[in-house]
Amino acid sequence: MPDLRIRDAVPTRDGAACAAIYAPHVEGSAVSFEERAPDAAEMGARIERYGASHAWLVAEREGEIVGYAYATAFNERPAYRWSTSVSVYIGEDARGQGVGRALYEALFARLRERGFRMACAGITLPNPASVGLHESLGFEQSGVNPEIGFKDGAWRDVGWFQLELAPADGPPLEPR
Repeated sequence: MPDLRIRDAVPTRDGAACAAIYAPHVEGSAVSFEERAPDAAEMGARIERYGASHAWLVAEREGEIVGYAYATAFNERPAYRWSTSVSVYIGEDARGQGVGRALYEALFARLRERGFRMACAGITLPNPASVGLHESLGFEQSGVNPEIGFKDGAWRDVGWFQLELAPADGPPLEPR
């Protein structure tokens, strides 16, 4: 198997590839609650915005983007600023090859460096592959919102999972 390279995403360079990986999750499944897949320009704008405030990484194999992971603010209220929402998406041909794990491990290292304490993930249920990945990385389920979103003709549950990135020992430094 060719080497996998994890790097920071570049909006103009990686927007189209990330959009192509994401589109089937939007248009062909209930995994994403978006109803229309963003185009390359919108994905590039997201890469720029989230990459600046948190992180957006891509996995590249033989010059081709095969997956990406990113973090965003968990909630807008100030007391949540040490917590982050995380997501990972893998191209169909690269699933089951450790790409998601590699991306998440690099993402979590970056988030720790930046002073974030908690990573949170919302997973549309059922999704055994995603739940398995998150649990294998140490995420614990913290709750379920039953029938919270309507997609593909049905009400969908979302499971919430969290991973402690750093211990809660005293007043925190500001995330950077």
